[in-house]
Amino acid sequence: MTDAAPGPWSTDAPSSGTSGAVTLTDLLRVPMHRLRLVAAVAMVGLLAALGYVLLVPAAMSASAVVAVRPVVTDAFTPSGAGADRAVNMNVESGIATGTEVVQRLADSAGGDPRDIRDALEVEVPTGGQILRFTYQAGEAQRAVQSANMAAQAYLDVRRTMYEQQRAEMLRSYDESITKVVAQQTALQKRANTAKDTAAGDALVAELAGINNQLTQLNAARTEIAAVDVNPGWVTQTAEKALVTSAGHRPLYLVAGLLGGALIGIVLAYAWESTDRRVRSVADGRDATGLPLLGTVRRPALRGSARAVDADIRYVAMAVAERVRQPARVALVTAREDATALTAGLAVALAADGREVFVADDSGRTERLRATVLADRGRLPIDPSRPIVPKPRPAGSTTVVAGGADSTAPRRPSPHPPGARPSTDPDATLTLPRVSSGRPDNGRVVDPEEVAVGVGSVRFGTWRQGADHGLVLFNAPPAESDERGVAVARQGSAVVVVERDRTRQSDLRRLVERLRAAGVTPLGFVLTRNGRG
Repeated sequence: MTDAAPGPWSTDAPSSGTSGAVTLTDLLRVPMHRLRLVAAVAMVGLLAALGYVLLVPAAMSASAVVAVRPVVTDAFTPSGAGADRAVNMNVESGIATGTEVVQRLADSAGGDPRDIRDALEVEVPTGGQILRFTYQAGEAQRAVQSANMAAQAYLDVRRTMYEQQRAEMLRSYDESITKVVAQQTALQKRANTAKDTAAGDALVAELAGINNQLTQLNAARTEIAAVDVNPGWVTQTAEKALVTSAGHRPLYLVAGLLGGALIGIVLAYAWESTDRRVRSVADGRDATGLPLLGTVRRPALRGSARAVDADIRYVAMAVAERVRQPARVALVTAREDATALTAGLAVALAADGREVFVADDSGRTERLRATVLADRGRLPIDPSRPIVPKPRPAGSTTVVAGGADSTAPRRPSPHPPGARPSTDPDATLTLPRVSSGRPDNGRVVDPEEVAVGVGSVRFGTWRQGADHGLVLFNAPPAESDERGVAVARQGSAVVVVERDRTRQSDLRRLVERLRAAGVTPLGFVLTRNGRG
């Protein structure tokens, strides 16, 4: 069988300047390829959250509610439309978390004021005159006591402030009343001692004005003294039955898992930026600048390798199109092992009638032989079956349809030759026929070769295959052994790229070494993990 002459192979690759749309699959490709890293970091986050939940005691939270009321003279006067704005709740919230309240709470319950300030939280509902005191502690009883103490301390502080303001106003009115009374006494004395009637009338009129002023001051003082300085009251006290666990601790586990997964995805992108792998045909073209000879897919189901075998046969056709016998083809890789792909190509090339010699100098001959025998059994058609019928034995007659001269078939003898000893001393002894090493198709098979279809596959070292027409060299990884590049200088090379495993930097370095050695590779083959 004569191989076709090498034909032109288009090496045009998609222009690197063309920018494609980034899809969701492109974004998920890196985390999926680094799934082990993402899963490991997510598990670390989950274990950290689980340790926090188990080791750190749960904080108990208790709440007390205080209704704040404005200070009014008449508590029975109906409030107007702006009653919610009569009290500045921002100021009240600041007083509730102020130093005086925290200090009173620290003196009553004991503890560091800084810890108490961190544990105490005051909430102000929008548009309302309510303060909700929430206190967190390690024990439920302490949380309840501290919440009630904080509410009561706020009321005491606020009442004290109102009482001080009322006392100051009363003191001011008392001073004014004292001055007016002194003026009234002086005018009264002058009016009693006045001799002129006109002067007496003037003093009496002035005394009437002083009396009116004194009456107004007394009335105002009475109103200030009647002011209710109660700042509010506790509408809901903290109780032990209403204590809840601070926060939702099961959510910590979810947060730890999601946080770990997010950190893992970030680390996956960071690792991918420093350790780029070949993920697709486009990556292989960009890294090598070579044409694609074919892709070898991994079977979807274990034990079903038909798709993989078909892919290898397509690759074999592409290689046969590029070479002419005698041919020396080296399958080179950067760091991977191409033993399975070499054996598959040998089977696919030999099935069409070629005599293939598989060379290996790294001690992998037995693996190659076992893989060839396994792949040979999965050929879709066995070409080793003879197409031409066997010739009839000598002495047989051909029956002509409708012929009258045809003789009747001879009945076999009850004593076939050699069945019993003959008494004739000159009789000829019939020996059984010894089968030769020829198969049914008439081709002699060497015990050292494996018959595949109408061709064969032999194994040996590179030197032993010097006289063969088609030699496949199973080269060792080029990063640690240069024999693959050296053999490719005497023939051609096929670069084997393993998807998701071959680093782009290693692949570029391998192609540069091949070109520096004067080798023009036929192309590259993209394989999957576990095959080639």
